[in-house]
Amino acid sequence: MAEPARPPVRRVAFLGLGVMGGAMLRNLVKSGFDCAAYDVAPEALARLADGGCRLAASPADAARGADALITMLPTSAHTRDALFGSAGAAAALRRGALVIEMSTGDALETDRIGTELAGRGLRCMDAPVGRTPREAAEGRALIMAGGSEADLADARPLFEAMADTIVHVGAFGSGIRLKLVNNYMSMVGMVLTGEALMFAAKLGLDRETVVRVLSNTTAGRGQLLTNFPRKVLAGDVTPDFPLRMGLKDIQLALALAGSVGAPLGLGGYARELFALSRAWGRENEDCTAMLLLLEDMANQPHEALA
Repeated sequence: MAEPARPPVRRVAFLGLGVMGGAMLRNLVKSGFDCAAYDVAPEALARLADGGCRLAASPADAARGADALITMLPTSAHTRDALFGSAGAAAALRRGALVIEMSTGDALETDRIGTELAGRGLRCMDAPVGRTPREAAEGRALIMAGGSEADLADARPLFEAMADTIVHVGAFGSGIRLKLVNNYMSMVGMVLTGEALMFAAKLGLDRETVVRVLSNTTAGRGQLLTNFPRKVLAGDVTPDFPLRMGLKDIQLALALAGSVGAPLGLGGYARELFALSRAWGRENEDCTAMLLLLEDMANQPHEALA
């Protein structure tokens, strides 16, 4: 016998009113949800004084009567305290209410929080957010949702008020894992971009020209949008440009960097990985086979995307 349909989510508690959280809450209010909000910072609450929502005195106060509760907090420790601390929200929620953890926190602690919420008879999803505060304010965030299909169906109207891209990543805990992969790539990319621009400056190159050129090359546009889909992710590592030639080029770049005193830390690490391609029998494969080399080293089975 089919489970009876749950009533739609209308009353929402929102904990965490920083730059992202405040923008997301305003979009929920604009979409007609009955919202109660709380933040430990009085100034964050003050910014929402004209926001059309009830400003609560505590997490528990915000949670009373809510169909769903959203946490958008700095760390998993803050989330745990808001849910389970003194005046915590979890104890005030009715059984069956939906908790949506949208913070960028620790993946294993998110798992533990989900287990504890389930033990209290509460449903839970993790749904971290991508993109910028400006896009969040415009309702154009990207949400990486982890949880059941049924819980996603209940949460979708909330998500649609805050985002224009909603991706169901998988089971609970999948969302935060993908968010951390994304942020890893982003932060390492910050260092790589900084190193490249610093290197160019040390060589006396005009920055505007460097940026214009790199914006139109594979290096600047990013491997995930150019070579990887055509080659290794499609199962093709026949060499357009082999790993052994990549090693030659990175050695040449590092030698030049050394001559002008440009510190290229990521380059040194990359050189060692390219050098390993020979020992792993991949030196004549396409440079995108770096993915396979790293998977070999991690004892991770290869997976091609056709």
